[in-house]
Amino acid sequence: MMEDSAGAVKLAHENPIKITSETIHDMANLIVKEPFNLPSPHITAAEMLSIKKLVEASILEQPIDGVVITHGTDTLEETAYFLDLTIQTSIPIVVTGAMRSSNEIGSDGLYNFISSIKVAICDQAIGKGVLIVLNDEIHTAANATKTHTSNVSTFQSPQYGPIGIVTKRAVFFHHHPEHQEKYPLEKVSKRVTLLKAHAGMDSSLFYALKDMNIDGLVIEALGQGNMPPQTIKGIEALLAANIPVVIVSRCFNGIVQDVYGYNGGGKHLKDIGIIFSNGLNGQKARIKLLIGLHNTESQLEIQRMFSL
Repeated sequence: MMEDSAGAVKLAHENPIKITSETIHDMANLIVKEPFNLPSPHITAAEMLSIKKLVEASILEQPIDGVVITHGTDTLEETAYFLDLTIQTSIPIVVTGAMRSSNEIGSDGLYNFISSIKVAICDQAIGKGVLIVLNDEIHTAANATKTHTSNVSTFQSPQYGPIGIVTKRAVFFHHHPEHQEKYPLEKVSKRVTLLKAHAGMDSSLFYALKDMNIDGLVIEALGQGNMPPQTIKGIEALLAANIPVVIVSRCFNGIVQDVYGYNGGGKHLKDIGIIFSNGLNGQKARIKLLIGLHNTESQLEIQRMFSL
């Protein structure tokens, strides 16, 4: 991105990280590919799949030690998680971005790019899945989320923190992901919607989604996984139409659990067939459900996916 004379931030004609730098050339031999030039709100699952296929094809073409993907920050975590679930490789893959425009004072794009190259060529990054690197921190794709609209330290991993740091001279990892999931994916055609629960919510949106013939729904529910009682009839209509419904919490920290037994409480929701996600935020649960629906129609198998 580049800021114009009126202060509006727009697409630059050329990606500034293409600028040759002795620092970069001293670190690695770069193979540069630019499949598209889009603001991150324009990214869809189709572009995510295109990146996946480009990375996999590039790995087959020649020996590659690591991959760095530059991406706008608004949907960066969704693309990173999509790739984490679908790319079948152990080589380091790093997704990075910038919070300040390329011609803005204190622009962080090139710095984050160099930091990401350091991580991508680091032996300790092998086998850790897709990583997100910005502001000297290394996060997993599953946990990192954008937490501030403009601050350069926007990417955080609530509850877990970064798994490593980048310094001027070295890359240090202090945690390792416990497990990784990989799912085959060759196309994206399913329609999965994300809704956020609120006080006084009723069933109208759920009935409308059923009529839209969606393939799946993720709800950012209240607290530990509860919904207003007026929503239950609409949710039951979706379940009766064999549309899987997954819930996460709209809270910043914590996971959903079937604790409360009142009408609309977590225990009630689980009893009627809603799937509880294990700690993902709403946008990532949507990505996981989208990928899951391309692999299975079994509610039990999808439930198993979200228990991992």
